[in-house]
This record gives sequence, structure tokens and C-alpha cells, in this order.
Amino acid sequence: MNVQKLPQNKIAAQLIALDLDDTLLDANTTISDQNVLALQTAAQHGIYVVLCSGRAENGILPYVRRLNIAGSQAGRYLIAINGCSVFDLHERRQIHTCTVNADILHHANAEAEKLGLRSEVYSPDTIYYREETSWTRRDVDLCGLNGKVVPDYDAFLDKGFPKMLVPGEPQILQVLQKKLKADFGDSAVVFTSKPYFLEILPPKCGKGEAITWLANHIGIPQEVTMGFGDSMNDESMIRLCGSGVAMINGLDYIKDIADYITERDNNNSGVGHFIQTYVL
Repeated sequence: MNVQKLPQNKIAAQLIALDLDDTLLDANTTISDQNVLALQTAAQHGIYVVLCSGRAENGILPYVRRLNIAGSQAGRYLIAINGCSVFDLHERRQIHTCTVNADILHHANAEAEKLGLRSEVYSPDTIYYREETSWTRRDVDLCGLNGKVVPDYDAFLDKGFPKMLVPGEPQILQVLQKKLKADFGDSAVVFTSKPYFLEILPPKCGKGEAITWLANHIGIPQEVTMGFGDSMNDESMIRLCGSGVAMINGLDYIKDIADYITERDNNNSGVGHFIQTYVL
């Protein structure tokens, strides 16, 4: 059972990183007015506000526009693909990237297909797969990206990509996850971002590592970074940020390792309430 963890004093933060789904976004995948106001106010105070998602860059842009701070220095950066890409919105380019080795991609795909599953890989604006299924369509719709069938998918994987995702029934993915973790060891990161999404990422390349890189890039001490998250793909962010904040609606494991837990959930502006109460 989690004990409520709240700050005793105001928290000094110079960079706030925010997961999207089930954290900044409500059940309708929108950002509330209270969350927008809190983050705009933080940016006005010179605090960097960094959206930090498993989505690809183009899938994050609608939320960048909703916050309406990208023109400022404080709203300049976003982190995509669970930390595999740091993107500079002013220069319109990736400034830091990680990729999964092609051999890892081929092996993961082969194991997925043995179980009747189809894998996907990503560019900033497109999700690629061997064939469209109800599961690949679900991911395309959720991310707001283009979906594209690649006939020679095996050869396509030779390029290497920032991440591979295997969507499917949670109980089947648990079997695949156990197999891939055993096969890859430290050569890749394997986890479920949602029960029906299994992800394969490069080693030592998560949201927390990307925030560490970005903080160093812009000259911010790690101890004044703050990260909000709810799920397993937020673990490194919660662990590595100076202040790791778990959503009260998050997984128990994430709440256990967090420094703080929000008082409100994602459907009640938990992020904005926490920032307004304990940071601003």
C-alpha cells in the first residue's frame, strides 16, 4: 500500500519533464486548462517544460501546440520515442538519437511472428509494419501518425530504428517479453508501456537518460530536474530526475520509487495542481 508522499517545502525546479498518456493527458487524451495554465506559468518563470513521450515527434506536436510555449526558450525541446530522440523545435531537428541494432530488431520480429504478432518500427511521422492488423491500427490511431505497410519488411529492418513496438493481447505479450528479456540481456531494453504494447529500445536509452542528456546540454543541474509519470516507461525518468513525481493513478511500482505522488489523478489536473502548489 502506498503512503502519500508530498513535499514539505517548495521544490526548486528548472526543468519539468512530462509523460503524456495517463499523466498530462486525461482519459480523452486532452490537456486540461489547469494543466496548460500551470505549464505556461512555469515557462514564463524560465522553467523548461519538456513533453517526454513514447510517441514519435509528430504524434507529440498537437500537444506542443496546445501548450503554446514552443516559441520560447523554455518550450524549445521535446523528448520522443521514450528517450530515443531529443528534438529541438526551434531548429526543427533531432539533436540526440539512439537506435536499436538491426540484429535485435530481426530477432524480436521473428519471435513476435512465431506468436502470430506483428511488429512495428517508427520514423518521426510514420509507423511501418509488414501488414496492417487491428492492433497496428490501434497504435496508428492513438499516436496520430501515418501507418504504412512495407512489403519487404525484413530488409527494411536492416536500417536500424529508435524502437520496435509489438502490439497485441497482454497475456501473449507477457510470454514474448519474458523470452526477449532472456535473449537480449543488457543488449536491449524490453518493457510494456501499456499492457497491450511491448517495446524494444536501445540499452541505456530511456526517458531519464534523455533528460540527463538534455539537462547537461542546456546547463541545468540534475538535482533541479523534475519528471512526472505513471507507468514502466517512466521508470528511468522517475529515478534519475532530481524530483520524480508519480501520478496517484499510476502503477504501484512507480509510486513506490517516486519522491512524490500527486494528490489528484490525470483526470483532475494532477500535474497542474502539483506544480501550482509545490513549485510555483
